[in-house]
Amino acid sequence: PHKKLTLWTESMELVTTIYELTKMFPKEEEYGLKNQLRRAAVSIPSNISEGLTRRTNADKLHFLNIANGSLSEIDTQLEISLRLAYIDSKCFEVTENKIVITQKLLSGLIRSLKQ
Repeated sequence: PHKKLTLWTESMELVTTIYELTKMFPKEEEYGLKNQLRRAAVSIPSNISEGLTRRTNADKLHFLNIANGSLSEIDTQLEISLRLAYIDSKCFEVTENKIVITQKLLSGLIRSLKQ
């Protein structure tokens, strides 16, 4: 059922964007910021899909909250990437917009499960 959700689709697009974006990072970031960004990005759709298989809302919310934390992590790491000039402002804005869209969709799902 997760593959039918706009949220999951948007989070998968964010993963692709992060992977493309981090290809430009310097070699010394292979196991640093590049790896962190990629792991956090993959964590989002992974936790969404895992959470939606859980039976109780409490379990679902647990995984969705982890996905939300990963989104915040990416937001911070993206800002660091901009400040270190690993990405330009255009890449930053495009990726930031994808983060905002994903956060809004995820927040909506979390709110609906809490009701």
